[in-house]
Amino acid sequence: MSAPFTAVAPRPDGSQSPVRQLFLITLGAVAIFFLLRFLPTGTNLNHMDFRLQGKNAIEFCDPANPQFIPVVAARSPVTLNLVAVQQVVAGQETRLRLELRTTNGKAIAPEDVLVAHTKKLHLLIVDPSLQDYQHVHPVPGAQRGEWSFAFTPRFGGNYRVFADFTPAATGRGLYASADLIVQGAAAKENPVTLTPSVEQDGFRYSVVPAQPIRAGQPADLRFEIVRPDGGNVMMAPIMGAFAHLVAFDETRSGFAHLHPMEIDLLQAPHPARPVLNFKVTIPQAGRYVIWSQVDIDGRERFAPFWLEVAE
Repeated sequence: MSAPFTAVAPRPDGSQSPVRQLFLITLGAVAIFFLLRFLPTGTNLNHMDFRLQGKNAIEFCDPANPQFIPVVAARSPVTLNLVAVQQVVAGQETRLRLELRTTNGKAIAPEDVLVAHTKKLHLLIVDPSLQDYQHVHPVPGAQRGEWSFAFTPRFGGNYRVFADFTPAATGRGLYASADLIVQGAAAKENPVTLTPSVEQDGFRYSVVPAQPIRAGQPADLRFEIVRPDGGNVMMAPIMGAFAHLVAFDETRSGFAHLHPMEIDLLQAPHPARPVLNFKVTIPQAGRYVIWSQVDIDGRERFAPFWLEVAE
């Protein structure tokens, strides 16, 4: 026999009980959550299109402590397909098309992607020797899910292209990769010199770890630029930050895209000796190259640094 229903009488002052108030607040929050989930976002894709079952899937990292992403070895819910308009030759500008599709075959168009660091799609392109790194931003093509871009490879060989973007359906960064054969002479063997400093174009760039970098442990990096002649270094924001660091391992199995801890774009680094601080966690020991990308005097400049990650 069921228990008799007992009505709760209202309070003499007409107020509701704390339990009832909590219930109504919770009910309202749940309703708002589901309403936002079903509001139109401009994309035909949803979070299930970017969901992978099983192990060895790409993991998202904490933006405050970015990690090396093993894009090639891990499974991604997105495939990247490259199509060259003409033969790709070292030293010649080449136009290419690319398609991004989910594993269930749905095209990923501009309306399906959020703006991240001032752009919707970032391509990180690197040659086998890690001596040619380029950061490219494709533009939408004629067909849905089609993008186009141009770049000029310095060397011949099997270039690797990493795509870095944020689906609107998930709001979380995602990655994919593809290879591109470039005709021409390969880069000369790179005599790896483990040095935190590089001098080029009249500037000296340095990436100095606060302590020896060890596999699996968070590391702090100090990035500095000076002019040996004593002049000022006038830095401007580039893609929403005063500098970007991108780390690759020797086999190009993945990358880590790092942004400085200093995020106030109204406060430029001191021109006499700009200093920016970064954090990173690298899971495997070995040698890594870190490419810096900055805007100085209105010109984009790149510099590489080779570092050792200990066990």
